[in-house]
Amino acid sequence: MEEKKSEKIYFFDKKENVKKFLYGFYSLLVLLVIIDLFIEKHPFFGFDGYPSFFGAYGFVGCVLLVLAAKYILRPLVMRKEDYYDE
Repeated sequence: MEEKKSEKIYFFDKKENVKKFLYGFYSLLVLLVIIDLFIEKHPFFGFDGYPSFFGAYGFVGCVLLVLAAKYILRPLVMRKEDYYDE
């Protein structure tokens, strides 16, 4: 008789745990945005005093870095498929 190997079930293997985690994450995100509305800011330029400015700035910067790496840097350093075959 063959023994069945029981596969270990991790926390994120269950869909309900993933849903709970995402609800908690989004709730925390909304809470932080609401708290940001009540924090007194001391903007240097003026536009950096808008609510959630630094979060949006960081997101846009990250997206621009990924796009620059994909469309500008990748063609510069990419080699042909058979580069090492010769």
